[in-house]
Amino acid sequence: MSIFGTLLNGITGGFAEKAIDAVKEYFPPDMSAEQKAEMQLKLKQIELDAQRQANTAVNEAEKVLNQRIAEYEGTASDLKAIPVVGPLMIFLRGLQRPVWGFATLYMDFMWFAEWTTLTEKQESALMAINVLVLGFLFGERAVKNVMPLITKLFEAKRG
Repeated sequence: MSIFGTLLNGITGGFAEKAIDAVKEYFPPDMSAEQKAEMQLKLKQIELDAQRQANTAVNEAEKVLNQRIAEYEGTASDLKAIPVVGPLMIFLRGLQRPVWGFATLYMDFMWFAEWTTLTEKQESALMAINVLVLGFLFGERAVKNVMPLITKLFEAKRG
């Protein structure tokens, strides 16, 4: 899910439950179970409508952002129009992910195999590179799940 979606879900999520809990105190004592269920159903419908509007807003915001990026940075079709340099740029742009991935793999291997000794500054840089590259390759959730283990390994390595 995008950052826009996460923000809006945090704002709208659970509205119906919160509203039902707040309103329960004010239900008239003579209100039937059917009427209470109907009220809860209406509150759920309000929440769904709000969520639908939020999702529409998220989609529009993402479209605008993607369009703005394309306008400022250009697209692959823009690069194709430039003779010789354009196709080279497209190739180099596509090469970044595998180069960074394999370079990170190599640096990690060298560090874990203890064939090179790194200063504390270099280890910090290696940690940052790992988080960026692995987060990009495997996703933020995977990195968050593995991060405590990686941190313990780095601490154990330092002594």
